[in-house]
Amino acid sequence: MGKWRRLGHELGFGIGISHGYATLGTIGFEGRFDYAAIGTVSNVASRLCDAAQSGQILISPRVLLAVEDLVTVGRSELTLKGISRPMVVHNVIGHGEKQT
Repeated sequence: MGKWRRLGHELGFGIGISHGYATLGTIGFEGRFDYAAIGTVSNVASRLCDAAQSGQILISPRVLLAVEDLVTVGRSELTLKGISRPMVVHNVIGHGEKQT
């Protein structure tokens, strides 16, 4: 990766994770089919990916419920494109089983 940086490129990626129901299947017409996931959950995941900075993991509240004993998070509200109101988003800042 050092070579890419010396050439002026910055590589990195952020992750967005949402949990819920989606419609899955082939979409298209004869001669042109694609497999797709359609629904709010896939839209939210995509928007969280767009909002995540390099090295950042953003999760939805439903994902937090599934992993809350395994992660430490920060909380914020984001306005996501295509979502009618601001959404509570959790930024994963640590992992490993929490001490009780």
